Amino acid sequence: MQMEKKDIRALSKEELRNFFVANRDKAFRGNQVYEWLWSKGAHTFEDMTNISKGTRAMLEDNFVINHIKVDTMQRSEDGTVKNAVRLHDGLVVESVLIPTETRTTACVSSQVGCSLDCNFCATARLKRMRNLEPGEIYDQVLAIDRESRLYYNHPLSNIVFMGMGEPLMNYNNVIKAISMITSEEGLGMSPKRIMVSTSGIPKMIKKMADDEVKFKLAVSLHSAIDEIRARIMPFSKNFPLADLREALEYWYRKTKSKISYEYVVWKGINDNKASVDALVKFCKYVPCKVNLIEYNPIDDGEFQQASEESINAYIKALEAIGVVVKVRRSRGKDIDAACGQLANKEV
Repeated sequence: MQMEKKDIRALSKEELRNFFVANRDKAFRGNQVYEWLWSKGAHTFEDMTNISKGTRAMLEDNFVINHIKVDTMQRSEDGTVKNAVRLHDGLVVESVLIPTETRTTACVSSQVGCSLDCNFCATARLKRMRNLEPGEIYDQVLAIDRESRLYYNHPLSNIVFMGMGEPLMNYNNVIKAISMITSEEGLGMSPKRIMVSTSGIPKMIKKMADDEVKFKLAVSLHSAIDEIRARIMPFSKNFPLADLREALEYWYRKTKSKISYEYVVWKGINDNKASVDALVKFCKYVPCKVNLIEYNPIDDGEFQQASEESINAYIKALEAIGVVVKVRRSRGKDIDAACGQLANKEV
């Protein structure tokens, strides 16, 4: 029985150098291959033009490059680009390029489907099929960087882990991907331009703080009342707000990095004074800012966008205590690329 070949991108540079030495070649050949794999984004060994044909054949015999393929690309009326990304095993995830006048942001996925069960999110209905490998996460960013240069004439400026999946449930691979994205041997992006969004897993938030990560943290909060949060995000019954608060206070003590709260206001769910007061109180625990996000329906009608009056009540109350609050209008709604809509409808 033929053994399955290993994805070469699972090897460190040192392991690649050792592979070549073990095969009676020069160690620096490993450096060359590593550069092709990461900073040049090679999809095949044939792409590695400064390496001999014999060496490329040896690599082909021993390894594969499990690169992604952009299956379909859709462009929204507002300039947003959505990629349906096919993985080596045929599964599909989605990633999004969001342009503004001054920058382009990549919204990338970390899982096929999602480990969690948020009732308002189309991705959660897919359930988790598997975690993405570091190279698959990296490839999404590389593809969007190329699209940014092609369509907007400048490199990708920001990355948010707000696509499909819960990043902290694929922690090691997300961290490895970010390490390559920020490495000078990869894309060389500043970690300050990267934001990881979590639904709020206290243990993993503390681990990030202990690991001294340099990227920014966002939390999908949506309610500062346990009962309401458990209704819209059932998994949160295991992670009460008291535990989340403690983890966020720990994060801030260790990192001194302000937290962003992502918050959707829904009609008849959290558009009341008690919910506003609870959020105001929660925002006093740790320095933060709040993004009030426009809701994008996923067809069943249970969740509906709250009125402008309700949104304004939040804005007024938060600004009164000095919290920076922004209303995020959704981008790419016409191609189902907006927040909570990624669900592979065309696949």
